[in-house]
Amino acid sequence: MGVNCQSSALSPDHLLACIREAAHSLGFAHVGVADVDLASAEPGLLAWLAQGFHGEMAYMAAHGLRRARPAELVPGTVRVLTVRMDYLPAATPADWRARELRRLTEPGEAVISLYARGRDYHKVVRGRLQKLADTIAGWVGPFGHRVFTDSAPVLEAELAGRSGQGWRGKHTLVLSRTAGSTFFLGEIYIDFALPLTEPEQGHCGHCHACLDACPTGAITAPYRLDARRCISYLTIEHAGSIPEDLRPRMGNRIYGCDDCQLVCPWNKFARRNALPDFDERHGLGHAELLTLWQWSEEEFLRRTEGSPIRRIGHARWLRNLAVALGNALRVAAPAQVPAVRAALQQHLAHPDPIVREHVQWALRQREADDPAGGSARA
Repeated sequence: MGVNCQSSALSPDHLLACIREAAHSLGFAHVGVADVDLASAEPGLLAWLAQGFHGEMAYMAAHGLRRARPAELVPGTVRVLTVRMDYLPAATPADWRARELRRLTEPGEAVISLYARGRDYHKVVRGRLQKLADTIAGWVGPFGHRVFTDSAPVLEAELAGRSGQGWRGKHTLVLSRTAGSTFFLGEIYIDFALPLTEPEQGHCGHCHACLDACPTGAITAPYRLDARRCISYLTIEHAGSIPEDLRPRMGNRIYGCDDCQLVCPWNKFARRNALPDFDERHGLGHAELLTLWQWSEEEFLRRTEGSPIRRIGHARWLRNLAVALGNALRVAAPAQVPAVRAALQQHLAHPDPIVREHVQWALRQREADDPAGGSARA
């Protein structure tokens, strides 16, 4: 039975119940409410930035401590509504983690992070958050607010943890006992008070599966991530040349990396979402490297329209694919080598110097005079 939200004077508790019901109808799985006092998170943020772990993501530092001070980022903010939206497609099989791990052992496969195979989550979450805000305005009248979803200097994980969405796992992602970590977060900064929701205690215990699984050692210690080594950062946020010592460790991952989530025991509880927005597009869940390598820039733009992948651009897409093809070339059966080499050579004269450099590196992974790959150089 639904909540009666037509009263002209809803109590704070009643209003929160109405908000939760409206959020659920919009595809959000959970709603929490956080206070704006994040002072205890400031030292950790400053230390992380001081170590340079944010790499080239200058926006992480650009707003200073305003990231940890919602009332300074959006003056008048009194509470932060947090939401969770699960992103596994409805048709995801029960053994999805085992399937994804198997794909990592197939060098010719092109592995794209699960969240990026459908529609751009920024558009999906932000649009539905704004609808939720409009619905709230229908109950309380015009109110000061701002909607966020991974789009501004917001301490999302901190706010999510404080509002009961879950706890910060050792891989630094938010974990839920009922939903694992395969979800997006969003926030609405609001200028009126709602009852705070209880935070959840951590439940990682002695498990260190995520640290052991990270291909590049980006999780340098529990709860500490050096983004400069993270494959998600390298394939998406990093615009330049990928460090050569990290390229072999990237394997066939061309956009993002799910390894720490695939091995996390809590993701046996990962939830599906009935929204079609996150359904796989263009076969990106089982694509092959050589197929994607042949996409022209025009085809890349057409096939990634409405996708988060599009924002990296065609040149960076080719850079990532070149690394994966180089890794595939290193271990390819002799009969497969000519096709991979011929494909790489198509872009030896690419106008982008970064693409050219990565193609040259890829070709060196299996020298022409060594078909067995015995003297390939990294």
